[in-house]
Amino acid sequence: MNANVQVSAARGHSAARVLDLLRTAGETGISRLELAERTGLTPQAVSKITARLRAEGLAVEAGHRASTGGKPRTVLRLEPSAAYAVGAHLDRDELTVLLTDLAGEALEVRRRPLDLGAGAGPVLDAVTEEVRALLGTAAPGGAVAWGGAPAPGGTAASGGAAAPGGAVAWGGAPAPGGTAASGGAAASGGAVAWGGAPASGGAAASGGAATWGGALPSGATVLGVGVAMPGPLDHRAGVPGRVTGFPEWAGHPVRDELAARLGLPVVLDKDTNAAALGLALRPTAPGSFAYVHLGTGLGAGLVLGGAPLRGDRTGAGELGHQTVQLDGPPCGCGGRGCLEVLCLAAVARGELAEAARILGAGAANLVRLLDIDQVLLGGRVVLAAPEVFAEGVREVLTGLGLTAPVGLATGRDAVAEGAAWLTLAPVFGK
Repeated sequence: MNANVQVSAARGHSAARVLDLLRTAGETGISRLELAERTGLTPQAVSKITARLRAEGLAVEAGHRASTGGKPRTVLRLEPSAAYAVGAHLDRDELTVLLTDLAGEALEVRRRPLDLGAGAGPVLDAVTEEVRALLGTAAPGGAVAWGGAPAPGGTAASGGAAAPGGAVAWGGAPAPGGTAASGGAAASGGAVAWGGAPASGGAAASGGAATWGGALPSGATVLGVGVAMPGPLDHRAGVPGRVTGFPEWAGHPVRDELAARLGLPVVLDKDTNAAALGLALRPTAPGSFAYVHLGTGLGAGLVLGGAPLRGDRTGAGELGHQTVQLDGPPCGCGGRGCLEVLCLAAVARGELAEAARILGAGAANLVRLLDIDQVLLGGRVVLAAPEVFAEGVREVLTGLGLTAPVGLATGRDAVAEGAAWLTLAPVFGK
């Protein structure tokens, strides 16, 4: 692969659009003529862009397609091994860290118990250890290259210069956040499964992830680390707020501290926002949906018009802390009668049908307020009894005359995969 993977500001938008079409085309690929038709670019412009992407190792030929006249058309596809990203999910009791390729396929997953209440020091120690183990780097400045400022102890490949080990280097650090892909048609009714497919060459693991069984190539390009954790938080500043139940995290510079520890760009976002972003970037994603996550907490990631809705203070989607019972039981957020405390109490009693009914009331509020195309359910509690929750939420919506279909985001690692997309999405102009 050529080491010059820079997409300059002047030509980045068009190249990103072409790259995104290569991504969504998958293994079957797409021809230059189709790229021109779908982008509105001239065939000459597309030829120049694709030639550059091939030279940079981001695109490769994927065979030929019969033509209605003349010679067969050459089709191109994205080269997934051109770059990698890390996604980290800091749940209240578990840490999940995974490696994805440029196409967002999970290649390797690592998990360990975590106590979010232990404080930032021990938790970020664990994240640092797992990310380094995943990448095979004992310390910053090891065998990975990236396109931002130099990492401590190593020289970065900035602006497309060659990286150590002949790796490709991405010209520019990923922008925080990013918008999601414009959505497709909403899935029809029923419990639609959005599970992940096994990565190439790997056996399927639980939850749709895959076991890679390989090592990161020496000098491989790692674009950065996306970190997802419970909110509230400020995704622009990379700083948590008063995380429900864990106020000691308030104001800690999580993003900047991890970036300094790892020598890689880091993006921080709320767990539900990360999951929603990853789901929105799937080719079959509806244009607007709510990802409702029920695990150690309850929250929602919102996608409207194909783009995640975070709010100016990353406060959108705090579904668990809407009051549904005045003067109800106290909640860790300081309120009373919150959806989260009522739903989790029903789960603790083993009353899953009642928990599903409560969750359905919250989902109905979202549908009525935002007129979304679909509700997707995920999180470990939902995945432990998926049909109970899908049917329970669906019954509430149907009883209220709401037609939004209810689906399941079946991947166990939807949040960690979405966290990796926090870093990948800007490459594709998202």
